[in-house]
Amino acid sequence: MDQHLVDRARQHSLGDLLRRTALRLPDKLAVVDGSAKLTFAEFEAAANRCAHALAARGLRKGDRLALLSHNCFQYGVLAFATAKLGVLLVPVNFMLGADEIAYILRHAEVTAFVAEDALEPTAAEALELADLGDVVRGRIPKSGGGTWEDIGPWLSEGDDTAPGVLVADDDPLRIMYTSGTESRPKGVLLSSRSLIAQYVSCVIDGGMSADDVEVHSLPLYHCAQLDCFFSVDVYLGATSVILPGPEPAALLAAVERERATKLFAPPTVWISLLRHENFDRTDLSSLRKGYYGASAMPVEVLRELRRRLPGVELWNFYGQTEMAPLATILRPHEQLDRAGSAGRPSLNVETRIVDDEDNPVAPGEIGEIVHRSPHATLGYYRDDAKTAEAFRAGWFHSGDLGVVDDDGYLSVVDRKKDMIKTGGENVASREVEEALYLLDGVAEVAVFGIGHPHWIEAVTAAVVPREGVVLDAAQVIDHAKAHLAGYKCPKYVVFTDRLPKNPSGKIVKRELRERHKGLATEA
Repeated sequence: MDQHLVDRARQHSLGDLLRRTALRLPDKLAVVDGSAKLTFAEFEAAANRCAHALAARGLRKGDRLALLSHNCFQYGVLAFATAKLGVLLVPVNFMLGADEIAYILRHAEVTAFVAEDALEPTAAEALELADLGDVVRGRIPKSGGGTWEDIGPWLSEGDDTAPGVLVADDDPLRIMYTSGTESRPKGVLLSSRSLIAQYVSCVIDGGMSADDVEVHSLPLYHCAQLDCFFSVDVYLGATSVILPGPEPAALLAAVERERATKLFAPPTVWISLLRHENFDRTDLSSLRKGYYGASAMPVEVLRELRRRLPGVELWNFYGQTEMAPLATILRPHEQLDRAGSAGRPSLNVETRIVDDEDNPVAPGEIGEIVHRSPHATLGYYRDDAKTAEAFRAGWFHSGDLGVVDDDGYLSVVDRKKDMIKTGGENVASREVEEALYLLDGVAEVAVFGIGHPHWIEAVTAAVVPREGVVLDAAQVIDHAKAHLAGYKCPKYVVFTDRLPKNPSGKIVKRELRERHKGLATEA
């Protein structure tokens, strides 16, 4: 028996999803990006050409390609082109500075780097800092600037047949870097099995269908937009409308213009839409499905959405990058009665709450949220110790603290290791603290999140100055901006003689959050 032929006939990897949709729906509109419009047949051909172009430049199965860009149709093409080759895509947050990007490039040992032309100077600086030697460099042309190789011909010229690389279910295809709770990001490995099992959960429990027309405005470097929504739309054969970002006026106009039926946004963006002057004068009657995540939606905002968008059903998706990323869902009929809840496990997920010894706890008791699911990551890239820690006792440990009620509904009550989620982005408090410790005159610092009416959580720093040193908030914030991406920098700085600590000397951030919870309303 030729096992290779059997494996070829049974292959169901990420790259196959686009091909099968193109065979079913070749003439259906797949992607709209400004004036660019691609049918599924055209999308498939572009991905195949791009895969051959990458192979011609030396990329092989198992290599890593980093991608630094705002949303565009080329982003989607590269995501599927790399999957067809078995090349690992490494999406990079475009808000990071050159030194932060350099760490990711070096840690992932990338062999290719594609960047949007406007971001090419930052990309070039990051490559120089990473000191990786010869790396394939491609440029996504938007404004026409830049000196790296234009990837336009990669998509439009050459062989448009499938590259024919055998990609197994659990061959890694992505390294998604997450701030996690460490001082440096961790590389989360995801395979076709992880992703496709997650897509099925999204489709079934998220009420998704091929008839959807969805606007994608949140960053595609983030697993939520890329893998709960864009890639699911490709799998189903739904139409994707791509925007460079969630600017409220453009987002509202796109929903009206494209007769969009579906929209995902974190609560901060939904709030910005509701507050925009164009909201009531825009025809949003086509919208039927709304999704949010990253944090709970304030109850008053839920009520307002129901009142002003009465035809829209809402879903709350909770999870994390390591779950590809969906874990639990709060469904439309549960939104008000279970407001603030993360819902119950999605189709392909099993969730429980455990104590510090990994024993299940009773309903109503707080513990760590853990999961079993094919969604789960293969592990952390080049970090066996953290992988073993995360998967102890045969469950994936989320690092979040939660509680379930008698009906199995999950509420996330805290981040076990002080993750801050601000505006839909994860910020590791330790990373910010380490940056602030570089400022002369800082004796001690603790970084934590406080409630904020727009950002949901705002990064806040409590600083103990060195004896005899006078610091002000502007100095601290300016220092942070010189070392960190803007969204990671403190929005509030408070000064204190000492930080609250428990008997073992650990800083009690819960007390800091309580003490300073009114800062956002006082400002």
